[in-house]
Amino acid sequence: MNINFVNLQLQYQRYKDDIDTNIQKVLNKSNYIMGEEVGQLERELEKFTGAKHVITCSSGTDALLLAMMAIDIQPDDEIITTPFTFIATAETIALMKAKPVFVDIESDTFNIDATKIEAAITTKTKAIMPVSLYGQPADMDAIQTIANNHNLKVIIDGAQSFGSTYRGKVDSILGDISTTSFFPAKPLGCYGDGGAVFTNNDEYAKRMKIMRVHGQSKRYHHKYIGIGGRLDTIQAAILLAKLPYYQQELNDRQSVAQTYSDTLSSILRVPVIKSQRSSTWAQYTVRVSNRDELQEKLMECGIPTTVHYPSPLHLQECFRYLNYKVGDFLMAESASKEVLSLPINPFLSSDKIRYILEKFSEKYLEG
Repeated sequence: MNINFVNLQLQYQRYKDDIDTNIQKVLNKSNYIMGEEVGQLERELEKFTGAKHVITCSSGTDALLLAMMAIDIQPDDEIITTPFTFIATAETIALMKAKPVFVDIESDTFNIDATKIEAAITTKTKAIMPVSLYGQPADMDAIQTIANNHNLKVIIDGAQSFGSTYRGKVDSILGDISTTSFFPAKPLGCYGDGGAVFTNNDEYAKRMKIMRVHGQSKRYHHKYIGIGGRLDTIQAAILLAKLPYYQQELNDRQSVAQTYSDTLSSILRVPVIKSQRSSTWAQYTVRVSNRDELQEKLMECGIPTTVHYPSPLHLQECFRYLNYKVGDFLMAESASKEVLSLPINPFLSSDKIRYILEKFSEKYLEG
């Protein structure tokens, strides 16, 4: 059985007429940089999220950079974040010459443990950067309370969670600035790199719009040091074609995840979505003790799996200068040895879902 982890080709075939038409419009006009589709997409994303300002950009990584530039992060500032995430979260902090300060994760959601944040705050702390891992927001009430009490900013790394909710609000309007990624494999993806930042703060929005075009307030007049962080017009056109179908895709992802959990809950601990939160299910991730062996068996059955993430950031070579060691963040270290993500996308047919569950249960119980 041919099972795709993401199945971008089937998605393209479903929306082919809309996508091709939008791309052709851009080709006909040759407005490849900051064409009107970019502005159109930003307005549609504002409607979808309720955010006052949406600024699209060249990637989820650049979205994080723009967010930190907007709040004026300086060398030697500290930003508290999680060690269990994709490297871009902490990499961008380091690129700003600031210091990533890691805090361990919750064992059930894999998100940053808000109860441990306050102990990591110093006089150099300027912001908290929670990650909505696998598509579920972190404990934003607790995080925002800590930030308010210590006069800190909150930047949400929502690369995997566009469209998720926390107490009835999409995570794009939480914190001071929220970010997302439109990398092709993300729940809402374009056909290259892309991202966006969301904020209700007028001044931050103004800065980020200027900073994404090399700090230009007008052509060849540079108010700030910026980056080449624009979203390509063709990518905006693709996202405009896909966005009307996105809520249904989220519903379908939820259905797949629920079917997985209904079956697998009898043999292992399934993903936990906390009360009054929803997930985009960017990944459906379980914990297993025999991961390597299980992955090999599943691959023999034609079932692709992946590991998000095999090593926590504090043990990565590039962060050796931070002087963390094995044992500093036990929950993150344990998770990195056990997490396994199963195929999840809105286009998994019922027979493929049954096959995945049948083979996973069989191979897992073999030990």
